[in-house]
Amino acid sequence: MRIVIFGGTTEGRALSRRLAALGAETVVCVATPYGAEEQGQADGVTVLTGRKSAAEKQALLQGAALCVDATHPYATRVTQSVKAACAAAGVPYRRLLRGACAAEGAVLCADAAQAAAYLRGTEGNVLLTTGAKELGAFALLDRGRLYARVLPSHESLAACEAAGIPHRNIIAMQGPFSQELNAALLRQFAIRFVVTKDGGAAGGFPEKAAAARECGAALLVLRRPVETGAGFEEIVSECEGLLKCE
Repeated sequence: MRIVIFGGTTEGRALSRRLAALGAETVVCVATPYGAEEQGQADGVTVLTGRKSAAEKQALLQGAALCVDATHPYATRVTQSVKAACAAAGVPYRRLLRGACAAEGAVLCADAAQAAAYLRGTEGNVLLTTGAKELGAFALLDRGRLYARVLPSHESLAACEAAGIPHRNIIAMQGPFSQELNAALLRQFAIRFVVTKDGGAAGGFPEKAAAARECGAALLVLRRPVETGAGFEEIVSECEGLLKCE
């Protein structure tokens, strides 16, 4: 039985290994070489790297017993395209959910543009931890106050340059990070505002929020898209049932 996972997340990697251990032929699709590096190698898991067109997704799904969308909670366009490909290929679709975290005292923003609009009326350094794709929304702010923490990849660094982030303000590191390291960075760069997404516990959100409170920095959180799906163990249980029916 073949199961296709669109991954690139911590829970996607864990699911691929769990399903392979159960005996499923597991195919994982990741968008970038960085994602493939993080996915690593495991017996019974085939990793495909590179963004795929709608036709390529549909072709890949042909004959699969199930497709699991384990992409990032904010990757809404990818989720929509995977759903459409599953419908076209006649393959059952399941969304693997990542638990959300409480954001007490945070400023909730609809998107990066709203966060940037809020910051236009403020002073003080800003740490952007939303990912490279959102950096352009902050380009109208004083670039000198912007610090971007991004993945250490060519793609991320190119996005920083395109958004005009000064080189000295680029923090290229792979998370998630401890509260201690987050707090050290906030102090090092005199950060007054932290802009982030609710990446859940797997994405290090609790540690980031705690560090902001510790350092007296305001936390701006881009609101997570509303979605429905299933938890990790529920999807594993469904796959076990499919394997027993083979």
